[in-house]
This record gives sequence, C-alpha cells and structure tokens, in this order.
Amino acid sequence: MVTVLWLALRDDEPALAAAPVAVNSAQPRGPAFFGQVDGRPAPQLPSERARQRQQLVDNYALADHTYCSYREGSMYPAHSRPMSQNPDQAYPNRPVLETNPMRGDDRRSNPGILIQTSQSRVFLAAGETVAFSLRAVEPQGAAPGTILPMVVTRAIAAGLVTTGGRATTQVPLAFADDGTGADPVAGDGAFGAVLTPGQTGLAGFHGTIRTEVRYTAGGRNGVVIFDVIYSPKVPAVWAGAPREVLEDGSLAFVLRAEVRQPGRYVVTGRVDDARGRPFALATFNEVLGPGPNDINLIVFGKLMHDGAPALPLTLRDVDGYLLKENTDPDRELMPRLEGPVLTSRAQSLKGVSDAEWSSEERDRYLTEFARDRKGAAAELAKFDPSQPLPPSACGPVK
Repeated sequence: MVTVLWLALRDDEPALAAAPVAVNSAQPRGPAFFGQVDGRPAPQLPSERARQRQQLVDNYALADHTYCSYREGSMYPAHSRPMSQNPDQAYPNRPVLETNPMRGDDRRSNPGILIQTSQSRVFLAAGETVAFSLRAVEPQGAAPGTILPMVVTRAIAAGLVTTGGRATTQVPLAFADDGTGADPVAGDGAFGAVLTPGQTGLAGFHGTIRTEVRYTAGGRNGVVIFDVIYSPKVPAVWAGAPREVLEDGSLAFVLRAEVRQPGRYVVTGRVDDARGRPFALATFNEVLGPGPNDINLIVFGKLMHDGAPALPLTLRDVDGYLLKENTDPDRELMPRLEGPVLTSRAQSLKGVSDAEWSSEERDRYLTEFARDRKGAAAELAKFDPSQPLPPSACGPVK
C-alpha cells in the first residue's frame, strides 16, 4: 500500500513542476533599463559624454596647434631667419673657450686643477691660421681662480688618418708665455702657439689636424687636445665689391664669387642692425657653375617689418664652402670674410614687403593643415553645439 502511493506521487511530479513554469511565462516583464526604449538609443552617462567631448577637444587643439605653429614657423623662408632662432651662429669667429679638470694620459681627471683652453677657430681654409692657448688655475680653496705654474713640455700637430692610412707629417709647435704670437700678455700664466698648416708639411692634408699638448702643472703631468678641420683647396674666391639690391620686397646683399670647382655651395652671413644687435641669419644654398656667380644673402621683407631693426643693416662675418656629399671631410672651404662686409644704404622700409613667405610647398601644407583644423572644429561643434570652440592660437577657423 505504501509502495503504490509513492509511485502515484512520483508520477505526478512532472506535472506539478511544470505548473509553476507555465504560470511564470504568463507574468508581465519589466522594462529593460539599459536597452533601447521606444526604439531610441540609450542616453549616455554624463561621464562617458564628457570623455567623448574631451577627446574631440584634444583633436581640435592638436589640429589647431599644427596649423598655427607651421604657419608661424614658415612665415619667413629658411634662407632668412631671425638671429634669435640661431644664437649659436651669431659670432662664428669668436674663440672657443673651455674649462675642464686636468687630465693625464690615462684619461683620469684631476678636479684639483682646472685647465682653461681656447682656440681661435675650428674650420681652417687654405692660408688661414689658428691660435691655441691654455693655462692652469685653482678651482677651489682660499683663492679660487688663482693661476698655477705650468710648463709645456711637448706640442705636436698631425693629421688624423683612417686605420691603415699613411701617417702624416708631425709639426712641432712652440707654446710660450712671452707676449708674442698667440700669447697677448707675457707672464700671465697662459701659454699660446699658432698653427698655419699651409706653411708646414700639412699644407696638402685635407681633414682633421690634431694638436696634442703635454704639460706639467701642480707637480702632475697632463695632456690637452686641440682639433681643427683643414681644407687645403680653395673651390671659389670672392671677386669684386659687394652690393645691395631690393629684390621682390626684400633686401639682398649680393656677393660675387669666382667659382673654380662647380657644385653646391653653402654661404652664411650675419646681419646686424644700426645698434650692433644681431638681427638676421642669411643663408645661400644653391648649385653654382664654373666662373663668376652672384651669391644673394637675403633679409626677408616681413622679417624686417616684424623685427623693426634700427636701420641701416650691416652684413658681416661671411663664410662659405663647397659641399662634398658622401665623403669625409664633407666640405671645401672658401676664404672667410671677417668683420663688416657691407652696410646697406636703406634708411627706411620703403619698398620692403610685409607679406608672408609663399611657396608651392608652404601653400600645400597650409591647405592640408587648415582642412584638418576645420574638420576637427566641425566634429566638435556637431557633438556639442551649445558650447563655443576653444580659442585658437592664430585666429578663428574659416
């Protein structure tokens, strides 16, 4: 009897289990909070919308910066730039001064003694001279800067050659502290010497000439290295008096050169205003054929308007070289023109243009960058039309 009843109850279990399922499927379903409501997209959370807007703002800021920085940086041509952008090239003929701890043959430094060195130039054209000097000073203690006794024991100049190359002539140099040659003041503790490669066995060497100076100071032995790059051939020489012209709204200093070896010439001149302030760096970079050629060093018109220099302008310290590609050294030097070369007669900006530099390349880049900036502005305005665009670095988007 118990067994029959258990079987009867077991047979009814599926029906009893199915009944709740049928009841549950008939119950009404609640709204989907994060799905679509009435066919419209779910509203974005405030933090997500702020993130998307910030990304669009960043995109616009980058596009605006790219356009504005390129426009500002290219408003003057590469061959006529403010000297403030090239301060290291303002005075190419000033001596190179350095102060370093004393070093011996083992390259170990001795901070207890400082060695002050100077050399008049790094690049040497045929016929030019370089002056070297050095002295030892006290770096610290009761009398910092006190000059220490020094004796130059040996100084040799020689050309550096590649491994396996034939060694060059060794030229001894006489360093002295007697007020002659490269030493302006006798007995001041500074020892000087002069090297003129063209008057030595290094006259035909083209490359780096290293001068090794050995000395004693403070009871210790030390060594100093001076390097110069020498060019024994003159690829072109200056010929005729310089002149000035007003060309396409810019001031041009015109130098005549007699080219002996054709090729690409790079010539650089410095331009000062009437107060002696370094104002512009003018560069010439073109291929020249043999014979007479004009080299124009240009002060761009808009640069003169924007910089407002005291007139007249003076061209000074001109240097140039023939570029030698895929070789070392990579240049043959022209004779340098030291000091003032030509002072302009112009006393006003009459005839000088204030227009920005224009070229096919610049116009193409400006068009592309302006398109990117306009597109980024449109996307930001479409996403959040209630807010104005962030301020631009160079004017409203057109």
